[in-house]
Amino acid sequence: MSATVAFVLKGYPRLSETFITQEILALERRGLDIVIFSLRRPTDKDRHPMHRGIHAPVHYLPEHLWREPARVLRAWRAGRRRPGYGAALGTWLGDLRRQPTPDRVRRFGQALVLAHELAAHVTRLHAHFLHTPASVARYASALTGLPWSCSAHAKDIWTIPEWEKTEKLADLQWLVTCTAVGRDHLAALAPAPDRVELAYHGLDFGRFPRPGFTRPARDGGAANDPVIVLSVGRAVEKKGYGVLLGALARLPADLHWRLVHIGGGVLLPALKRQAEASGLSDRVTWLGAQTQDTVIRHYRAADLFVLPSRIAGNGDRDGLANVLMEAQSQGLACLSTWVSAAPELIEDGVTGLLVAPDDEAALADALRRSIADPGLRARLGGNGHRRVRAAFSHERGIDQLIAKFATAA
Repeated sequence: MSATVAFVLKGYPRLSETFITQEILALERRGLDIVIFSLRRPTDKDRHPMHRGIHAPVHYLPEHLWREPARVLRAWRAGRRRPGYGAALGTWLGDLRRQPTPDRVRRFGQALVLAHELAAHVTRLHAHFLHTPASVARYASALTGLPWSCSAHAKDIWTIPEWEKTEKLADLQWLVTCTAVGRDHLAALAPAPDRVELAYHGLDFGRFPRPGFTRPARDGGAANDPVIVLSVGRAVEKKGYGVLLGALARLPADLHWRLVHIGGGVLLPALKRQAEASGLSDRVTWLGAQTQDTVIRHYRAADLFVLPSRIAGNGDRDGLANVLMEAQSQGLACLSTWVSAAPELIEDGVTGLLVAPDDEAALADALRRSIADPGLRARLGGNGHRRVRAAFSHERGIDQLIAKFATAA
């Protein structure tokens, strides 16, 4: 494939966005030439092994315009001579009038730099996330005349205003999103429904091989051999970890379990205080952000996976959380909530358990049943494993993207 695509990302590399890393790596292996433009520099100390397999050059746009004034000024001087400058400026000013924030100013400056520093062989722009990366790609597209496309996910769909989604969908060439509920929402706003397509991320089963072991039949009856409950996710409002701690505090004192949490996040200090106030500190292990190899080891060591997703106050919510698919790929029984796309993966009582979001009592009851019944966990884990392998290979989504990039080229 001869086309070169500039991927516009919010941050790169990131431990919490393995689905983007997996996609870029797979697209490169299929022959797509990619160059990465990141709006932010990395903050994670570690990297996934996948990052080392990606050959795309990475360019960092000015995270704060005032720190690189000469770079921004050069880009503006070059940009104002472009035929598309007037259209780009008009689009940005229209956005700024409705959302007059410093962040909106920064996006136009980043778009100027992106347009100025793009190599001549780049033929299109592709944004991951419909919020800020798509804004930068949209303004840069108007400046350069290059077409742009987008991959939308979760927060970006549910937290930006409808006027912004509608206008971006009118400007871009095509969009893929990773849940049916997101697809239906965006297709209703698009000028033509077929501009929006469902493409599940799926899993690369080469990195998540079949588990070749049988889990111990722990039932929570032995204090020296507790049931290991695992959760992987950032400590943010939409993940529902406060609800999880409240549910765990309701469990009988003679039911023995241990919670292992993997992930960073701004709410970690508050969650640790909640665990201590509830008398759970000695039963909870907070591991922080970890590499994917470490996460896989914990999937295999755990007895039950829990992700108590909820809808945050600003409308943010999970899409189809990759960690649920990852856990199921390892035969791990999953417990989650009826939020967003979780029911697209989990059939309640068959391939996992679902409860209402924000319902501590219902979550506590499902936890109690799952912890005390190793047979239930084995059945749900086995069914979930078969379901995810049958329907959620990442190859299908990569096929769709390759076809779209090839057609556009």
